[in-house]
Amino acid sequence: MHIMFNNPLVYVVEYAGLEAVEVIDKRIGRGVLIRDDAARRFREELQALVDHEEEVGPEEFDAFMGPWEALLTQPAIYH
Repeated sequence: MHIMFNNPLVYVVEYAGLEAVEVIDKRIGRGVLIRDDAARRFREELQALVDHEEEVGPEEFDAFMGPWEALLTQPAIYH
């Protein structure tokens, strides 16, 4: 498990052995586990966003997360 990204809006964990990423949108308290090709695409797009912007703000994240929002169906439960 590797924390790829963590800010006040989104939490992303990479599971390299599973070829998966877990995405939690902190604003809505929901998440998803994305695997295989979709996980690779998500990682690449996130990396491009982070590399392009010095500090990613809410507007940029809204635009980035837009296509992925339909997948965020699992409630995020904190222990």
